[in-house]
Amino acid sequence: MSGRMAGKGEDLRWLIAREIPHLRRYAGFLVGDAEEADDLVQDCLERALRKRHLWTRRGTLRSWLFRLLYRLHIDAARSRSSRRRKHDASAEQQGVRVQPPAQEPSLQLDDVSVALRQLPSDQQAAILLVGVEGFSYEEAAAVLDIPVGTLRSRLSRARDELRALWSPPAEDGSGRSHLRRVK
Repeated sequence: MSGRMAGKGEDLRWLIAREIPHLRRYAGFLVGDAEEADDLVQDCLERALRKRHLWTRRGTLRSWLFRLLYRLHIDAARSRSSRRRKHDASAEQQGVRVQPPAQEPSLQLDDVSVALRQLPSDQQAAILLVGVEGFSYEEAAAVLDIPVGTLRSRLSRARDELRALWSPPAEDGSGRSHLRRVK
């Protein structure tokens, strides 16, 4: 009997391990710092393994892990609000490029990242879950613990805000879009 239980535990660990790259990407977007993102993922994995008995199997393991990660992020943000503001200011300063990348897609990705960071955190989380991680509206709403209608509203506002931040291609002929500074 204990052999069967160990097998199930190992299967769950393997399923959790498969989600680590996705959790790292999402955490990286949420916090904007690789070390802080790794710490957040580590906390999430520790909690998931410690509290695996709480996974009700009602939703997917993936959405449960993302919900844990998001909750840990929110809790940390609340307890470190002053530190978070300092981090946001330094992230803006780091946006200055010493040597711009040679490839246009890299520049566009940088611009999108800057625009995403300007969104409120609830809109940022919603757009990342649906747009980057490929969650359905229902799964993303479950991760964020909000009704689907609220998620759709957040996504709509986030998309509108991203459109407002994004200006048409430059007139200099480069074809590169630039972000407008909105304050």
